[in-house]
Amino acid sequence: MNVTAAPASTAPLPPPDRGPIAQALQDADQRVYTALASPLGAGTDRWVGRFTTLADHSKISMLTAAGLAVFGGVRGRRAAVTGMVAVAATSATANAVVKPIAHRRRPLRHPKHPSGQPGQSHHVTMPTSRSFPSGHTAAACAFAVAAGSVWPAVGVASGAVAVAVGYSRVHVGVHYPGDVAAGALLGAGIGAVAGHYLPPRLPLR
Repeated sequence: MNVTAAPASTAPLPPPDRGPIAQALQDADQRVYTALASPLGAGTDRWVGRFTTLADHSKISMLTAAGLAVFGGVRGRRAAVTGMVAVAATSATANAVVKPIAHRRRPLRHPKHPSGQPGQSHHVTMPTSRSFPSGHTAAACAFAVAAGSVWPAVGVASGAVAVAVGYSRVHVGVHYPGDVAAGALLGAGIGAVAGHYLPPRLPLR
């Protein structure tokens, strides 16, 4: 006797049960995401997309560290090494520990600007990793705090870059604002620890 398998259901999975506080936070996160991910205009959106791509793999932090190491003397080298150690520790923590535990899905694309249509969307390719926290933001904040503990002016400039990175991750549609906030806290915490313990141990003459 032939047995025909039942077709797999294509119905979406029901949302997980949440308490009222968790649901309220999720709803607020979704509203802020919808506002920040809305298109700003073709030219601006294009530049935001390019900027967030430049932040992939902490390239902005690495370029800054290279400049500090070459032109900043002893203090610049200390700031560069401290910042990059913080970036490495933060990236490992976010991607290997927190993301698998949190297991949060990436945002749904905003209906006003569909992805996959060149010239009609400012979205970048959706990463395959989990959404919480934002690793880009975490690494950028870690560098800003750690390097800033050695050279405060560098911390201010890198902090501004970190804010821009966080915003860009929401605007291009790959993170909720809550992911960015959590990433900023994680990165700042690890950066503060690195900034406290590392510089005195780095002669780098």
